[in-house]
This record gives sequence, C-alpha cells and structure tokens, in this order.
Amino acid sequence: MARETLIIGMDFGTDSVRSVVIDAHTGKELANEVAWYRRWAAGKYCDPAKNMFRQHPLDYVEGMQASVKGALAKIGKKAGKSVAAIGIDTTGSTPCAVDRGGTPLALVKGFEENPNAMFVLWKDHTGVKEAELINKTARGWGGTDFTKYEGGVYSSEWFWSKILHVIRADGKVRAAAYSWVEHCDWMPALLTGAVDPLTMKRSRCAAGHKAMWHPDWEGLPPEAFLLKVDPLLKGLRQRLFTETHTSDLSAGGLTDEWARRLGLEPGTTVAVGAFDAHMGAVGGGITDKTLVKIMGTSTCDVLVAPLKSVGGKCIAGICGQVDGSVIPGMVGLEAGQSAFGDVYAWFKDLLSWPLHDAGSGRGSKAAAVAQARKAIEEKILDRLADEAARVDPGKSTVAALDWLNGRRTPFADQTLKGAIVGLTLGTTAPKIFRALVEATAFGSRAIVEQFRKEGVPINAVIAQGGIARKSPFVMQVTADILGMPIRVVASDQACALGAGMLAAVAAGVHPSVAAAQKKMGSGFDKIFKPEKKHAAAYGKLYGTYTSLGGSLAGLLRTL
Repeated sequence: MARETLIIGMDFGTDSVRSVVIDAHTGKELANEVAWYRRWAAGKYCDPAKNMFRQHPLDYVEGMQASVKGALAKIGKKAGKSVAAIGIDTTGSTPCAVDRGGTPLALVKGFEENPNAMFVLWKDHTGVKEAELINKTARGWGGTDFTKYEGGVYSSEWFWSKILHVIRADGKVRAAAYSWVEHCDWMPALLTGAVDPLTMKRSRCAAGHKAMWHPDWEGLPPEAFLLKVDPLLKGLRQRLFTETHTSDLSAGGLTDEWARRLGLEPGTTVAVGAFDAHMGAVGGGITDKTLVKIMGTSTCDVLVAPLKSVGGKCIAGICGQVDGSVIPGMVGLEAGQSAFGDVYAWFKDLLSWPLHDAGSGRGSKAAAVAQARKAIEEKILDRLADEAARVDPGKSTVAALDWLNGRRTPFADQTLKGAIVGLTLGTTAPKIFRALVEATAFGSRAIVEQFRKEGVPINAVIAQGGIARKSPFVMQVTADILGMPIRVVASDQACALGAGMLAAVAAGVHPSVAAAQKKMGSGFDKIFKPEKKHAAAYGKLYGTYTSLGGSLAGLLRTL
C-alpha cells in the first residue's frame, strides 16, 4: 500500500467517536470503528433536569485511541504507514477550561470529578442567563453589536455564555483556568503537541460561529465590551487568541508519542479542526444555494455563498456567517434546531416508562425480561412511524411545537419549551407522534423561510445523518413540508468523510476542497420527493405552527 493514499477522518459526536479510514483517491471507506464514551454512557457529570451536560476529556482521549486502532486493525498491520493525514470534527460549541500548559482542568489533580472542569457539551443550556446578559449588553453598551454576524442573537449553547456561567458558578475553576479551548481545537493540539493556549491553532469555524470572532474588530470582542458583560471576564481575551485558521490547513505533525499510541507514523499531517456539521456539509457535497441538513439528535443546517453575494449584509436570526468556516473562500452560513431526533426519543421514552423497572432484578428470569423490554423499546418508533403514516395530515386535530430543547433558529431562544395542543379523547399515540414529526419539519421550514426572507436563495436540499438514513417517514414528511426534493448522502459517515477531505487538502494530496469533494464524494442513494396531495394541508398547518408559536412563546418562557 503506497504512502499518502489513506486519510483518517475522526468524528467526535455526542455519544461516541467514530474513526473512518478513507482512500484519498477514490473516496472508498476501507474501515471504521466506533468507541463509545464510557463515562458519558454511565450518565456521569450530567443533570438533564438542569440542562447540564458535561463530558470528561478522558472519554475523548480513550475513545480516539480505541477507534483509530480498531479501524486500522481491520485493514492490516502496516495500514498506519500509508496514512497521509488526519482530519477531526467535533460537536460545538463545546469549550473547556485549561491551565497555562493547555491541559483541561479535569486532567489536573483536584479537578478530576468536577463537571465545571470538563468540556461543556454543545447542548448544555446552563448559561441561559449569561446569554441573556450578553445580548442585553450587545444592544445597550453604546458600541458595536458584536452579535451581528451571529444572527443578532447570542445563544446559551455558545462559547462565552458557557465560560461566563462556569466562572460565575465555580470560584476554584475560575482561579485555575488560564484559558479556554474548544473541543475541535484541543484534539489537533493534543496530537501535535501544540497545546499552549496562546499559540495553538484555533478553528475559524468555531471562533466565528460561536465566539463572536470577526476580522472587523480584529478578532474577539474587545476587553471593554467583555467587562461591560461581567468584570469576571477581565483579562481573559488576551489569554485566548486573535488569529484563526481554516480546516484545509495543517495544525502540525503527529508527535512521536501519539504516533506510537495510534499506530501511525510520526509527522503525519493533522488538519485544523472544525465542527461536525460544517465538515459534514463538505462531505455531503455542499455547493452554492444548496442547504445541507445534518439530521440527528438535533439538526445543523449549513449553506455556503460567495463572499460577493453576501457582502457586508448581516443575516438575521441564524447561527453565524463566517468566511471560510465551511469552504475556504466562501461564507459559511449556519442554522439549526436544538432538538430533532431527541424529540422522537423523548416520546419513545415517555411511552416506554412503565417498562423501565422491568427486569431490574438478578437472575436469568430478570435478564430475559430485560431483553424483552429492550426489544419492545427498539420497535416503538418503527411502529409509531408505520401507523402515523396512515394519519391524514388534513384531518388530525393535533399540533405541536418542537422546542423541547429550546429554539436554535430562527432567533435563538433556549428559554422556550415544547407544546402539544388539540388533544381529544380520540387522540392516539401515532397521531401525537405524527404531530411531533410535523413540528420538527415545520422547524426546518422556518429556517428555510428565514434564509429566503434575508435574501439567501435555497434551490436544493441535501440530508445526512442518522435520521436521514434510517427514517423514511420523517424524511417524506420533511420533503412534503419543505416542498422540495431531499437527496440523501450515500455515506453513513459524511462528517468523518468531510474531515478527511479537508485533511487531504491540508496534506497536499488534493489541491482544493472542490477537488477533494470530486474525488472522495460518496454521491446520493435516496431521494424523497414532495407529495403534492399534502401541499395544501401543510400550507395551512404551517400557519398553525407559526401562530401557535407566536401565541404561546411568552407563556412557555415562564414555565
């Protein structure tokens, strides 16, 4: 196997890390391996009732080593010698406090079990009050509104909200934290040994979309603004970063230690990291005027546009516009929904609640009961989808709002909550499920409408992720409600594939992202076309969805 023919794409998701080995010249996936986060799976360091979700850095480190070695072992003992580059994507914004040497505090003695010393996962909403403060200050401090390239609303899911919440809540972490790093920045830094927080290469994607970084103000918001937000932020800006880098660039070469631990060659190129959805958009074949929807527990919706077509216009209500965050030389536009598949999982868990104690004892009988319970739970969503598909959308009285985890776009508001209305004694579980699916699809339509309202055209839709690959019912409803065909990416690993494409460019295997997409793209294997018979019903129901949201938003914020 010749040198510089293989690429590793690492996709750090919410529950696990998946490493995929790809042929750089054909795009063929040669092997992949999933490693589940052991501590996360045990429910450690999280409190869903408080919307607190933290992850220990050891889950990432252990998972990376297991997944890379596992994938390479499926190819052969010498496969590691043929790897030209590594690309990494992660969830985000997922920041963590680090000491002066760039070590996450959870790896420092005394902080090993402190959730505030760990990575604050993307869906952690403990910083709602801090986000409100940032928004209030941005509009009223008398200077530049630093949220204007973030869609005009700063979210509790993002960098500064999370940092401020942690340092307000935990004086020990505040005193020990020299700086903060995003997960997508720390992994390449760890592999290359460039962990100094003052010099590590920071992702343009993460900084621009989540940390209010922009060239117009020479980097991050100035100290004067941050002090207006909270004096506790004093001095932090100078311990962060000014420069950012696109992910077609090298973060450095693999260290001897990590080469040994992963079974690779020292000096192997490691690309600058980025967020999963943005690299997934590359892996899915994103082009101008094409919306890529990464559909999983939540959604992230990504567009790219030539810089000249966006110009200096600030696009309201989205999750940021950043030059080079997806494809260098183009503006990356991001939106999304805070819950998508999680909405369906919630309903499944609700229905299966009586089964939770079944088989909780010991012995063969309890084990058999537990196995039967698991089999039932695994079939619930499939059965609901089968029955919900038979419900006429024009005749059901049930409607829902999909804000069970707040609203990300349009106009981020994590204080919102979900709702189901129109229930009668004749309402069935499949009717409620269909209403929830329609609500998530209406949330997708609201994003499309917001982009169009802001003058950003959308002519095509590409989908990828677990929902797109596994739920024909959800995809058909979404196509019907969007009124556009949806092409589904053939690869199950589009995010890792996109990370691999950018790594191939960083290593010089391909001259550009477009060339890498052409050589390594998987194409599409499904298309969902809208059914005209539902167009009128969904036009009316979308009006109900928007009216319902407008009527209930105030109440839902207070509950």
